[in-house]
Amino acid sequence: MQPGEPSRTALGAATHRAVHQVLEHGRIFTDPLAGRILGPEAASAAKRAEGDVSQRHLRLFVAVRTRFAEDALRTAFARGARQLVVLGAGLDTYAYRNPLGEELDIFEVDHPDTQDWKRRLLAEAAIPVPDNLTYVPVDFERETLEDGLTLEGFDPGKRTFFTWLGVVPYLTEEAVFSTLAFIAALPGGAQVVFDYGNPPGKVPGAAMEGLERRAAAVGEHPRSRFETDELHARLRALGFMAIEDLGPTGIRNRFFAGRGGAPLERGGHILLATAR
Repeated sequence: MQPGEPSRTALGAATHRAVHQVLEHGRIFTDPLAGRILGPEAASAAKRAEGDVSQRHLRLFVAVRTRFAEDALRTAFARGARQLVVLGAGLDTYAYRNPLGEELDIFEVDHPDTQDWKRRLLAEAAIPVPDNLTYVPVDFERETLEDGLTLEGFDPGKRTFFTWLGVVPYLTEEAVFSTLAFIAALPGGAQVVFDYGNPPGKVPGAAMEGLERRAAAVGEHPRSRFETDELHARLRALGFMAIEDLGPTGIRNRFFAGRGGAPLERGGHILLATAR
């Protein structure tokens, strides 16, 4: 992202979530606030996206990763997780429509510039900020996640669920694995959901590579891609004992079976890793 400006990839992802509510009627996941937080731009974006196949691939991947994360969070909450950390929150609206109630403490972590922008949009849309939400301003490349969370009252002894969507490809490997090591070491136990892409040439993904091309066009260049087997091995070495990884085939079978066509024949991966 550019200094002093909010993340353009955050805007792009938010636009895909909002347009999904219009063009696919939220069939993958429903978010009544996705369009509201964007204001009039949501309707304009939906009109521009009609009939654009490449946009549809990107949009459905964004919708699927959000649905996957929210499904996993619901299961984690039923098993005792009482903290949610949204890493690189962007314009994610989960905290403002949270169906799990006030028992779930939510921490939104993002760059200060993006966070300020989001709070302005929330105010303009008259979307109230819940009492169980805490904003945690952190620059992932310059500050540690641990320091930022500790300052804002995060309890490492409570079981915690992390979402990290649309962020990992734009960080250095060092920043990615530093964050994952922190999550794996939490004494209360944790799970994390994130998306990633394979190296170029391995899986020519229409969805993930399309997202990365658009990010590069606005100055947010992809930095990290991973071989699936190698990534799993590194996660296990950090202490993640259970890994669920959906690639294009897994995504298609879970979310599009029986619906005709294969909108995500190629693309990125969505992964859930559990530590203890």
